[in-house]
Amino acid sequence: MSDEDQPGLLKRTYRTVSPGYDSRPDAGMDSVGWTILLLMVVIFIPLLPFLLVVLLVTKVLDALSSRGGDDEESEE
Repeated sequence: MSDEDQPGLLKRTYRTVSPGYDSRPDAGMDSVGWTILLLMVVIFIPLLPFLLVVLLVTKVLDALSSRGGDDEESEE
């Protein structure tokens, strides 16, 4: 295996005038994210029973429609 085939070896250097980026924690955006999360929880917790009812109704309707479809195929 030649030196050119090895991953991780620098083949070409790029020169730039922009300074490098040093990542740092951003406490302001962190607090915004937590605020949005808490607001979503406050909004969706009261809606959870309605979502569960809709989920159960769709499951029951799916089960009834699939059972009804088997009867029609057996009559043919």
